[in-house]
Amino acid sequence: MASKFLLVAQREYLTRVRKKAFIVLTLAVPLLLAAFGFIIIKVASSDNDTTDVVEVRDDSGLGVAARLVSTPQLRFVPATGTLAEAKKGFLKAKHDGLLVLPAGLDVEKPEGVQFFGKGNISLKKENAVKSALDKAFSDLKMQKSGLTQDQLDRLRSKVSMQAVSLDETGKEANSNALATSGMAYALALAIYMFIFIYGVQIMRGVGEEKSSRIMEVMLSSVKPYDLMMGKIMGIAAVGLTQFLLWGVLSFGVSSVVMPLLTGKDKPKNEVAVGIAAPGAAADNDEPQSAGERFDKSLESQKQQPVMTGRIKAFEMLAALPLGAILFGFIAYFLGGYLLYGALFGAVGAAVDDQTDTQQFMFPITMPLILSYIVGVSVILRNPDGPVAFWMSMFPLTSPIAMVIRLPFGVPMWQLALSIFLLILGFIGTVWVAARIYRVGILMYGKKVTYKELGKWMFYKG
Repeated sequence: MASKFLLVAQREYLTRVRKKAFIVLTLAVPLLLAAFGFIIIKVASSDNDTTDVVEVRDDSGLGVAARLVSTPQLRFVPATGTLAEAKKGFLKAKHDGLLVLPAGLDVEKPEGVQFFGKGNISLKKENAVKSALDKAFSDLKMQKSGLTQDQLDRLRSKVSMQAVSLDETGKEANSNALATSGMAYALALAIYMFIFIYGVQIMRGVGEEKSSRIMEVMLSSVKPYDLMMGKIMGIAAVGLTQFLLWGVLSFGVSSVVMPLLTGKDKPKNEVAVGIAAPGAAADNDEPQSAGERFDKSLESQKQQPVMTGRIKAFEMLAALPLGAILFGFIAYFLGGYLLYGALFGAVGAAVDDQTDTQQFMFPITMPLILSYIVGVSVILRNPDGPVAFWMSMFPLTSPIAMVIRLPFGVPMWQLALSIFLLILGFIGTVWVAARIYRVGILMYGKKVTYKELGKWMFYKG
């Protein structure tokens, strides 16, 4: 019996990996990802390079305009003329805003400040101007209390804080919120895409075989359950193969193509290192010849910038609970796919027309979409909250919710309970899907409803 199950999985795997679409998609996706990454980097860098110029008309008499601090992204310039003239001048000029501070402004309770823009003002620009105003009024309040400007400057401080994670055993490790969030997002996106893409492939594959009546021939020698599980496992192997190849090719593309496209300023770093190296050698007690210093300088030029970036990346990765992340990711990757794959297979077997699948796909995909949206918007911000806990326990949402929590550290009892519930959910889902599958694949020309599906689940025969 096991050999038939494996034969179905083998057939499904070989049929799909030999298709031209599989080969083209496998080769094209890393290049497309590199292209998108290049575009995103360029767009983000161009956005950071721009400077918003805001005109300021200060009638308050408090000297607020002089206290507004410009930044590389926001520059304040004085507005000229009356208020009406300032508005007209702003509309003609290529400036990004007009800030008006009215007369009689109260330092303790500043009201009536207006910020004009051409059209709707972006939240980023509004927050930047508001932040500058808050700081200026805070200075005014402190100065009003008797503090001099020198005292105000000395009162300001920038605290350097190191984030450290402490586990249940008291072991300390560096915590990097950016690396942790990035890892959580990447894991959730990988599982979401894998389940969605290959789950739909299962559904369509079953539907195509059913419509071509190949299924009747296959069922003469293979039981419906083995056929369904063989198809699910075969497509899972196809997906894992494609993801593995994407990972290898993406690494190659990111290592070779992306540095060329982004045009990293390696020569500048190399010159800086080259200048520093002789000075460093001069402090060394050991006498060195010019040739030795030159050789060491060249070695530094080749290795230091690259090694520094890689060391930082490795340090950030080493700070994460990689063992728990890898184990949890594989468990939820497979568990989530098998759970949803069985449901997609049941839908494919139940309907004759692909257009009828929409009514059954919605309740299946809803928990998947919900867990992804809530995961990146709520769980990522509060991985230990009640929403994160309960969604990581429910089998239909735990594959995405729990992998988002893994990089932040999850108590072992919660991880064990969640996997146990996922296994129970998988067993229950496969039971339901198999009952629908065995009847649905031989049912033709009948409009299927939820009531009909309920009857199939308890049909004896």
